[in-house]
Amino acid sequence: MTADQRPTATGSPTVAGDATAGNATGQPPVGRTGEALSPTDPPLIGTPTAPPRHPTELRKTNVLAGRLSQGGSGPCYTLVTDDGREYALHGADKGTFATGTWVRVTTAPATAEVDCGPGIPVSILKMSQVG
Repeated sequence: MTADQRPTATGSPTVAGDATAGNATGQPPVGRTGEALSPTDPPLIGTPTAPPRHPTELRKTNVLAGRLSQGGSGPCYTLVTDDGREYALHGADKGTFATGTWVRVTTAPATAEVDCGPGIPVSILKMSQVG
């Protein structure tokens, strides 16, 4: 331990004059000048002049979320998303979901030989209840 350090209640040394050592004057610790930590100014972000050209929050295109308007034990379900789009989901052994259940579905392109009714046809890779 050097002359400018003293032990604290926990036994670890602190610099004399440190605000955490009981000096609540708001002054910088001994040896600090109070100058800025960086020699450059932070960049300024201006006000946007137009909406973004590309989406700012990239979402996976094969993940859907919404409410089941036709539930059951499968293999066909009907999903309605928040924007009103209806999807005809197909997936064997994906579980039993009651009509009205909110779900998140990872999808794949639909198989041509399956018809699950009205809506955009997609195959289910994974489906889980949310909320």
